[in-house]
Amino acid sequence: MKKTLALFLLVLLSWSLAIGQEEATTSKGIKVLLWENGTWTYADSTATTDHVAVIPGLEIPRTTAKDAIIKHTGYTLSYNEEYEQANWVAYELTKEETKKAVERSNKFKPDPLVKTGSARDEDYLSSGYDRGHLAPAADMSWSAKTMTESFFYSNMSPQEQTFNRGIWKKLEEQVREWAIQNGEIYVVTGPVLVPGLKTIGPNKVGVPKAYYKVILDYSLPDVKAIAFVMPNEASDKSLQSFVVSIDNVEKITGLDFFPLLPDKQENTIEKTVCLKCWEW
Repeated sequence: MKKTLALFLLVLLSWSLAIGQEEATTSKGIKVLLWENGTWTYADSTATTDHVAVIPGLEIPRTTAKDAIIKHTGYTLSYNEEYEQANWVAYELTKEETKKAVERSNKFKPDPLVKTGSARDEDYLSSGYDRGHLAPAADMSWSAKTMTESFFYSNMSPQEQTFNRGIWKKLEEQVREWAIQNGEIYVVTGPVLVPGLKTIGPNKVGVPKAYYKVILDYSLPDVKAIAFVMPNEASDKSLQSFVVSIDNVEKITGLDFFPLLPDKQENTIEKTVCLKCWEW
């Protein structure tokens, strides 16, 4: 009986190694298996570390010298002067940061760190569009300073009211739930900026036709990622219907997400769509 059980366990281990895409080693020396669905698990069942080593700036997409990168307390952004809004806004969101410490301010103001000048009140006045947050105010409610900075116009983008207050809000709430469930996640969000967009206001703020959000859970045992692309319009569809691969978002935006990840791990995560890897 013992020999039969041992043989079964050996076959099971061999099968597990076979279907795992490949074995990798984290910066802490822990061996893990990269799976085809973009997650990973311990190769050594005795490993007890809950998180892989911290990678400073992991949430920041690849940047170039021409990008105007602005660092605020709770988030970092790349400002696009042509469209008067961010190319992307990126931040880490922890479980602790989802606990509201201050109330929503609703005090919109120009970003003092945008040297070329950001959008202003008059750009949105009577436009019919909401001043849609990229980094949500609720994600930045963990301090008075982060709340104030979340209302900078560099963090705003013209959104249809029914979109901003509907499906987009629903996605933002889901992301906060994932931060609570996973302890900490990395979020990158922004407008899809392409030539020929309609503009509003004296500064000609571009009105995007779609928005994206990319989320990474970089914690063991199941590192995973998910991405969304949503049209700037009302929708009664499920959040799952807007899920795409990160590769897809990179194609439509020209951005490179999570470039600090090991190449093989990045490639595996970014080509994969795994709905069941997340709790809905």
